[in-house]
Amino acid sequence: MEPFSCDTFVALPPATIGNRIIFGKNSDRLFDEVQEVVYFPAAVHDNLGEHLKCTYIEIDQVPETYAVVLSRPAWLWGAEMGANEHGVCIGNEAVWGREEVCNEEALLGMDLVRLGLERADTAEKALNVIVALLEKYGQGGNCTEGGMEFSYHNSFLIADRNEAWILETAGKYWAAEKVQEGVRNISNQLSITTKIDQEHPNMRNYAKQKGWWDGKKEFDFAATYSYLDTAKMTTSSGRYCEGYKLLNKHKGNITFETMMEILRDKPSGINMEGEFLTTASMVSILPQDSNLPCVHFFTGTPDPERSVFKPFIFVPHISQLLDTSSPTFEPEDPVKKTPQFKPDRRHPLYQEHQQALNVIDNDKDKAKTILDNMRKLEKELFKEMESVLQNKHLDRDKIVNLFSQSVKDEVRIYKSNSS
Repeated sequence: MEPFSCDTFVALPPATIGNRIIFGKNSDRLFDEVQEVVYFPAAVHDNLGEHLKCTYIEIDQVPETYAVVLSRPAWLWGAEMGANEHGVCIGNEAVWGREEVCNEEALLGMDLVRLGLERADTAEKALNVIVALLEKYGQGGNCTEGGMEFSYHNSFLIADRNEAWILETAGKYWAAEKVQEGVRNISNQLSITTKIDQEHPNMRNYAKQKGWWDGKKEFDFAATYSYLDTAKMTTSSGRYCEGYKLLNKHKGNITFETMMEILRDKPSGINMEGEFLTTASMVSILPQDSNLPCVHFFTGTPDPERSVFKPFIFVPHISQLLDTSSPTFEPEDPVKKTPQFKPDRRHPLYQEHQQALNVIDNDKDKAKTILDNMRKLEKELFKEMESVLQNKHLDRDKIVNLFSQSVKDEVRIYKSNSS
């Protein structure tokens, strides 16, 4: 069950420096799946009779949706990870347990990520949105494009400027844990044990009916709904444990750059290689001072160690992110057709990055130049963002194109060395 092995992290004061919450996620998917970075502005929906088309099913629309920036597999409606204009960030994980996975088409966990971001202005409200939709529509459907059938349940890490929530599901049943300080990570396993702050009203009863819990001993969600020995969770081998160790190693001094280093870590398996690999990464700075903007970094390309984290800040009139948007196939996207075929969904940045990786793998001298220039660009962007966060000064005209311009600067590095 190790494929689709994402890792999501959060660090809160006092584990971080400078009264900031730091969110991070690696999205690990099939090696040839393209992930795009896209922006959708806030919107008012007057015609509530119209349904909203998600990846597979249609659901009721709400009167208003918030602006969102998403990193998503280019073939689907939802997202692997993203943020909204109110500083809410969400990442999801594939999880399995005793409750059977439903292959019928319903909402994907990735649809629930986007819906939570579009409909909630705090982390707790996003949790409530997701569990209400889970109850009404259920979760299920194929999570890959093309021939391979692959479905799973989901866990979510939801953060805002003040706190974080872990939400873990098993079919329609769920448990949630509030995180107000320190560090927390989720991987591809249930991890909520006895600290349960919210839950599905019938979750314990259902476990009793199934014979998973005797109703007497202290209720442990992960131990009951999966096959885990939760006592060994933080000491056994595996990426959940590795992530836990890396976060705790840096506890008290965590910055957004620390989070990026964790996402780039290959020995731990967090930066994944092989048939399933880290196809995109995200790190967000959520300052507790609401006068400061949140800064969201996205790679939009595979392998964070050989990618550039580029910043995005919400301001009005953001220019469309054309260089990280995949081609669209209208009116009928191939993913909706049977038999399915996989079209070329590579966006301009992805194509240039692929060519650059080819050069890096085959030409030592050029490899050094490209990688040095990538790190140099990244350092300049970090310095610029640190200055915005220290001085509280936002040049809105510049910020409108911040992410797009960073992508153009990255592409320039690739083009000058790939010819």
